[in-house]
Amino acid sequence: MNRDKALQIVKQQLTDHRYTHTIGVMETAIELASRYGGDPKKAELAAIFHDYAKFRPKEEMKQIIVTQKMDPALLLYNTELWHAPVGTYLVREEVGITDEEVLNAIKYHTSGRPNMTLLEKIIYVADYIEPGRHFPGVEDVRELAKNDLDSALIQSLKNTIVFLLKKNQAVYPDTMMTYNSLVLGGK
Repeated sequence: MNRDKALQIVKQQLTDHRYTHTIGVMETAIELASRYGGDPKKAELAAIFHDYAKFRPKEEMKQIIVTQKMDPALLLYNTELWHAPVGTYLVREEVGITDEEVLNAIKYHTSGRPNMTLLEKIIYVADYIEPGRHFPGVEDVRELAKNDLDSALIQSLKNTIVFLLKKNQAVYPDTMMTYNSLVLGGK
């Protein structure tokens, strides 16, 4: 699928602000893929569709999690996690994208997972550092991403975990396992 068609499809699903974010993630993902030996076309496609389900009604996302037998633990954690796995399902069903590498990059862009692929890391970090993001710690991750993708990923996970802890929110187990896997030497 070419970029213009993909952007046209995704624009219908997003607010103007989220569409601008998506463009930033796309450009950042292409840059990271080029820097770290990834596939820029797959990075572009995964980035364009990473938030495809972001604005679906919570009840619709909950139904998809249940009917598609996704991890039921998702329902116990912040609903912000839901759009990634639900988006993977919807992108496959509604858009017809079947590339598992692209779909997994969409699926794990909010939680991460141990032993992430290069594309999954690229989309996770690109979503975190795209130029429209402004929050404490993002500049540090941007700097790390210039030289070491894994270090950028570790720092972004650390920042997210600390943010959730400060808000007395539960941390999704995959996020903790991703962090642990990376700091214990797994890639």
